Amino acid sequence: MTAIHSYDPKTGHGLKHDPLNAIVAPRPIGWISTVSAAGVRNLAPYSFFNAFNYRPPIIGFSSTGWKDSVRNIEETGQFVWNLATRPLAQAVNATSAMVAHEVDEFELAGLTAAPSVRVAAPRVAESPVAFECRLTQMIRLTDAEGAPIDAWLTLGEVVMVHIDQALLIDGVYDTVAAEPILRAGGPADYFGIDPAGRFQMYRPT
Repeated sequence: MTAIHSYDPKTGHGLKHDPLNAIVAPRPIGWISTVSAAGVRNLAPYSFFNAFNYRPPIIGFSSTGWKDSVRNIEETGQFVWNLATRPLAQAVNATSAMVAHEVDEFELAGLTAAPSVRVAAPRVAESPVAFECRLTQMIRLTDAEGAPIDAWLTLGEVVMVHIDQALLIDGVYDTVAAEPILRAGGPADYFGIDPAGRFQMYRPT
């Protein structure tokens, strides 16, 4: 019979490290750039990130705590998602540092802030893909009893897309060639993807 480790998250997992992030993994990274109403730029990665709708395209991320990204988006209603890639991994990590509100993470990580077209927030020029977004909803999460927790889900409609043309092969975006990095479990684990891991399944008709 298979041995099962079962636990109630409220009373603790009883392991060396919480397995939740390792189980729901690997996850795409929300590398979010914003600018405050006062003009201070911010750039930070979020591992709770995904796409939620096709038309209109809506993406979102959740922030544990009321961080600068969330504050700036509440003030301006705008943000940019930038693709986190293997060549940019160290820069992505650098922008995760807990620094003062007035610190510009673009400068901290040695990145170029490129102007956006539809929003005030800049995009990361070195990133091969960026989505300019306008805020649609900002939701404070609650527990099962309805009590608010210190986590904020921010959703935005993608209003402009930028893609490095080298990643478009016969009109199809090449996911592997972009070298996205994905957040895994533990204190430091990430994953990349390669062609060997690809397989195809078509929906039943």
